[in-house]
Amino acid sequence: MPPKLKRPRSITPTIPQRGDATTAEPPSPQTPSHRAKKLKLLASHAISSPFPDFPHPTPAEAEQVHALLATTHPDIASSSARRSKPSDDSSSNSARTCGKVSSVLDSLIGTILSQNTSSRNSTAAKHGLDAAFGRHNFQAIAEASKDQVVEAIKTGGLANKKAAVIQKILREVYDRHGEYSLQHLARVVQSDVDVNSKAKAEGSSQGRAAVSDEEAMQELVSYDGVGPKTASCVLLFCLGRSSFPVDTHVFRLSRLLGWVPARADRVTAQAHLDLKVPDHLKYGLHVLMVGHGRRCKGCKSTSSGKGECVLKRWVQEQKGAKEEEMEETIVKAEEAAAEVAVDHSTDVKSEVS
Repeated sequence: MPPKLKRPRSITPTIPQRGDATTAEPPSPQTPSHRAKKLKLLASHAISSPFPDFPHPTPAEAEQVHALLATTHPDIASSSARRSKPSDDSSSNSARTCGKVSSVLDSLIGTILSQNTSSRNSTAAKHGLDAAFGRHNFQAIAEASKDQVVEAIKTGGLANKKAAVIQKILREVYDRHGEYSLQHLARVVQSDVDVNSKAKAEGSSQGRAAVSDEEAMQELVSYDGVGPKTASCVLLFCLGRSSFPVDTHVFRLSRLLGWVPARADRVTAQAHLDLKVPDHLKYGLHVLMVGHGRRCKGCKSTSSGKGECVLKRWVQEQKGAKEEEMEETIVKAEEAAAEVAVDHSTDVKSEVS
């Protein structure tokens, strides 16, 4: 069986302090009802699935699919394993892999830029933001005019909405914590002393997270424009926590595999899969499912999608499904994913996914 992929760990950087803002535009606060809706949703599914009687995926099924995809896409497995090591390389970009960087706040910004666009476009937008304001210069971004931020990230699409969300988050982070930093989410406690997560990354067996996964998720989604999927990406790729983000690819393939019931949307699918997928598989399985979803034509309903697909074959072997049944399943999975994509096309305004 291929080796399991390791999750990355974050390293605490130096965060610039805020000066007197003279050009900042006051943010529109998130409505209490919307914030309460997100927090209530998370709390209700933190320890129990929204589909408690739905048994899939079993740990064995998750293991089998992980092994199958790792064998099918060895380059993705190998590349993901290499990227799992933390890096302070200033040339790295937080829009890659949903935001795997040392700064939690920078990771969150990069993940927001990745919403509803391609990896290439989101990476270009992040480079544009860094070029215009300086890497990790959150104060400059918060105090800039909205038009300046829009111009910097215009290659990523939805620039007006994303600029507004990013600036609102930065200002609220400062108002809550007195600095442009979310590094408290990365802290671990070791021998009753707070240390940053670098100690954890270096192999300390004594450290434990000062902030639980649930608490970190609760804080992240409390910011307007951040929902469970975006927060889960930050938890998994930046903080190295056990979390399973469900994007369009993962949702579509989960429907194909029969891992979520037909009535599931992306929010409830993530809540269900986060509890069902074993922790040691979450990083690798997510990356492999996204990669397979992008590459494989055989599990799509297009005319070019009549080829082989290892997941389609696995479902046929496991469940005895016929070819015509698989084609119908593929179409329904795509329709469900498309509906979810439309429902969440305004994630950057009030994401609940």
